[in-house]
Amino acid sequence: MTFLLNHPVVFFVIMLALLWIASLVGEYFHTESLRERMDEENFSLILGATLTLLGLIIGFTFAMAVSRYDQRKAYEAQEANAIGTEYVRLDVLSAANTTDLRALLRDYLNQRILLYTSRDSELLRQARAKNSQLQSELWSEVTASVTAKPSPVSALVLTGMNDVLNSESYTEAAWRNRVPLAAWILLIAIAAYCNFLVGYHSHQKTSMLLVLPIALAISFSLIADIDSPRSGGIRIAPQNLESLADSLRTH
Repeated sequence: MTFLLNHPVVFFVIMLALLWIASLVGEYFHTESLRERMDEENFSLILGATLTLLGLIIGFTFAMAVSRYDQRKAYEAQEANAIGTEYVRLDVLSAANTTDLRALLRDYLNQRILLYTSRDSELLRQARAKNSQLQSELWSEVTASVTAKPSPVSALVLTGMNDVLNSESYTEAAWRNRVPLAAWILLIAIAAYCNFLVGYHSHQKTSMLLVLPIALAISFSLIADIDSPRSGGIRIAPQNLESLADSLRTH
């Protein structure tokens, strides 16, 4: 299931096939004898209520995905702000320490941009390892510089570096915060049931049973695309981090 949610196009194809099959199964069980015994008005009421429930669940799931997407965007801006602020604060240290720390901070910034933009698994693995190494080096350099000449002003540099490292943790946590799998299972189950009822109640040709599955499959794939940080076409662009990197190169 995780693989499908991380690949919206594949998810669209699977959902389209599943929901269309549910409609065909409903049409298969539909017989004239059952139609004669069925209360048409009550069945239409049940079908309408079920479709309304499905629409509400899709809306809530979409809202969950969008809120997580907005949260990831906010943390990207917060991360760029923390790095930029710390870069300026390094002026309070000695010239040698400032030069070394700024070089490390620029390397760290480049690794963070790479983690946002790359889709290659091996490159991402290497970037994470390099990122962890740079974190350790930055913290060691800052603590050594501050403890060598402690002062209230230099303590701000230590606080700023703590903000840099914390902002990355918040970003990573936001990327792992996805729409729960249980919500997806509930959504797909209700969608399949609705398509079964539509097929059972349908008076149209079989080809007309594709209309609802196509609409639902598109909706599901869109939600999965928004909710997937690294896959699909809707991704978080590190615009603030890239803008900061350009300004630091100029500086």
